[in-house]
Amino acid sequence: MSWVQWDIASFEFPAPVGEHPVVITSNPDRLAHARLANVLYCRTQRQARVSGPEEVLLNTEDGLDWETFCRCDHIFSVECCRLKRRARPARVTIERRRQISDRIIQIFRLRAHA
Repeated sequence: MSWVQWDIASFEFPAPVGEHPVVITSNPDRLAHARLANVLYCRTQRQARVSGPEEVLLNTEDGLDWETFCRCDHIFSVECCRLKRRARPARVTIERRRQISDRIIQIFRLRAHA
């Protein structure tokens, strides 16, 4: 099964976490040839709260059924064969791709400083 960067898949994390959406962040070359993919963990927004400094809020525009927090402070490496297609195809919008990228740069302090 082929994946594209910014696809939203489902992944079964070890108990007690269970199945959750993930955003695929690996670049296309890696996805085409590697056994592992880099993903960001997401969870449904059920608490009616604003997103934290480590999160970006995804929603129906991204192909999800409800508001979902994408956590940008931990990049997981998972086996591509364990990623599952969602019932409805989902991909992060351009605007939220920018938000996620900016958040990762900020959290991991990847911006060069003088």
